[in-house]
Amino acid sequence: MTTRILVTGGAGFIGSHYVRTLLTPRSDLCVTVLDRLTYAGNPTNLDPVRSHPGFHFVPGDICDPHTVDHLVGDVDEIVHFAAESHVDRSIADGREFVRTNVLGTQILLDAAVRHGIRRFVHVSTDEVYGSIAHGSWPEDHPLCPSSPYSASKAAGDLLALGYRTTHGLDVRVTRCCNNFGPRQYPEKIIPLFVTRLLNGQGIPLYGTGDNTREWLHVDDHVAALELVRTAGRAGEIYNIGSGVELTNRQLTALLLEHCGADWDSVEPVGDRPGHDRRYSVDTAKIRRELGWVPRRDFRSALAETVDWYRRNENWWPVGAIPRPPAPATRPRAGVTGTVDR
Repeated sequence: MTTRILVTGGAGFIGSHYVRTLLTPRSDLCVTVLDRLTYAGNPTNLDPVRSHPGFHFVPGDICDPHTVDHLVGDVDEIVHFAAESHVDRSIADGREFVRTNVLGTQILLDAAVRHGIRRFVHVSTDEVYGSIAHGSWPEDHPLCPSSPYSASKAAGDLLALGYRTTHGLDVRVTRCCNNFGPRQYPEKIIPLFVTRLLNGQGIPLYGTGDNTREWLHVDDHVAALELVRTAGRAGEIYNIGSGVELTNRQLTALLLEHCGADWDSVEPVGDRPGHDRRYSVDTAKIRRELGWVPRRDFRSALAETVDWYRRNENWWPVGAIPRPPAPATRPRAGVTGTVDR
C-alpha cells in the first residue's frame, strides 16, 4: 500500500533535501509539499523530483485552515518542517515566528486529529534547550529558550506533545543541531560567509567568536528523520547531533581557508542580544533505539558544500547578500550581521 506523506516547508533547505531523498526513481511513496514560498523557500530546490509520479506541490500557508484541512484529508502522515527559523529576524520582529511556528503547528495538529493521521513528525531544534556550559542535553532536559525563535519552536513542541497526551495522536519530535549543506539560504553562517567571501566581500563575526555550535550535514539529518518516521516510537523526542563542536571563530577559519581568504576579510560586530554560548545534544537515545549514527565526515562535507556554492552562483537568491543587521547590534559600514543558526 502506497504511503501518502504531506511535507510542510518542503521547498526550504532541509525540507527539500528530505523530499529529494524520499523520491528516488524506485520510490513508490506519494509526497505532497506544502510551502508558502517565503524568502527562504526556493521552488528550484524541488526540480530534481518534479517529474516523479509521486510528487505534488501546493503553494500555500500552514496557517490557512482550509488549505491544510483539504491536504491533510488526502494523506496518511505528516512531516512538519515549515517554520520561521532565523534568530536575528525573530529579535527584530517575533510576530511571524509566533504565527507560523505556533499557530501554524496548531492548525496542522487539529487537522491531523480530525482526519486520523497515522503519524506526525514535528521537526524542531536544539535551541529549545537554551545554552549549556558543559555536557549535553538529554531529551528530558527542561526547555529554556533564549530567543523569540527558539521560544516559538518550544511552544510548537509542547503543543505537539500535548496533542499526543490529549488526543492520542502519534507525534514524534526531533531536535537537531545546526545543519549545513548545499541549497541553504545565505543568511545562516556557512552559506552567508561563503557567498560573501566568494563575492569578494567582508564577513561579520559576532562578539569574540567563542560561541560554540554542533554541526551536522543535512544528509545525516534527513536519514535520522526517516528513521524516526518509520521506526520511532509515538510520543517520543529524539535528539539528532554530530558531536562535532566548533566555535564560530574556528568555523570562520575553515571557511576562510576553503574560500582562499584571510582574516583581513573578517570584521567583528557587536554581539546580538541573548546570544547562547553553547549547544550540545545527547544522541544516545536515537543511536540505541534506531541505530542512527552520522555518516558524513565534517571536513570533507564542508569542502563539498563550499564547492557547491562556488559552482552554483546562479542559485544564490537575489537580494540575499547583504541582508539587514540584527537589532541593537549595528555593525560597521559595509558589514551585515550574521547568525550561527
